[in-house]
Amino acid sequence: MRLAGKAAIITGAARGLGRACAVAFAREGAGVVLVDIARDLPGVPYPLGSASQLAHTADLCRAQGAIVLTAEADVRDSAAVADVARTAHDRFGKVDVLVNNAGIAAPSGKPAHEISDDEWQLMIDVDLSGAWRMTRAVAGMMTAARAGSIVNVASTAGLVGYRHFAGYVVAKHGLIGLTRAAALDYGPMKVRVNALCPGSVRDAGWVEGRMLAEIARALDVPVSEHEDTFVQAQPMNALIEPEDVASAAVWLASDESRQVTGTVLTVDGGFTAR
Repeated sequence: MRLAGKAAIITGAARGLGRACAVAFAREGAGVVLVDIARDLPGVPYPLGSASQLAHTADLCRAQGAIVLTAEADVRDSAAVADVARTAHDRFGKVDVLVNNAGIAAPSGKPAHEISDDEWQLMIDVDLSGAWRMTRAVAGMMTAARAGSIVNVASTAGLVGYRHFAGYVVAKHGLIGLTRAAALDYGPMKVRVNALCPGSVRDAGWVEGRMLAEIARALDVPVSEHEDTFVQAQPMNALIEPEDVASAAVWLASDESRQVTGTVLTVDGGFTAR
């Protein structure tokens, strides 16, 4: 119960890494506020998490004995984000942890000069500015309490480039920059900010993940071959499991990492060691 007594907000919680983190946090004793847009977005060429998937994540967390709140909110909407933070604070009296996980992988799959203004703005607004808005909403609460942990879920795309993913790469590089700057801003008030950089995460059935498949689609890799294709780039000859990333998030959220801030932690099977 490494997170017993803590209250955590997790964005992008309807499925994928957000669900994996939510269940892991609940298992470790945290109360959780699960946030997701819970609808599709114009410009994103694949279905996003749904309201029913968000409800299922909540059920999985309650099965672990956790107190659970859900919020259907768009991280592009400052008012909605602020309302999430207030709701969490009203229910738990504090916000100990924020996991900025909400993100999109597409529109992608084209060279930089073919990206439209709207496509570029959408990617940056969700994957980078959304994390900044959530951070802004909780930072005052955390600094007043002189305690808190913010975990930004970036990507190996925040450390290296990927062909035909300029918008995504820029957003994730920016998220690491935000992590480092915010760590310095809030360090004197004992609020920690760290980034997680997952590698190729398997689209495990229990989390209803589809991020890896969507990246493959943008690269014109057949769905039937995409896992084998990504494994070939992994030094450990295996895809990352959602639980691997969730375990790292738990550690960063816990007091075990109390002197860790401004750090970029890779969970990539050695991909970026090359």
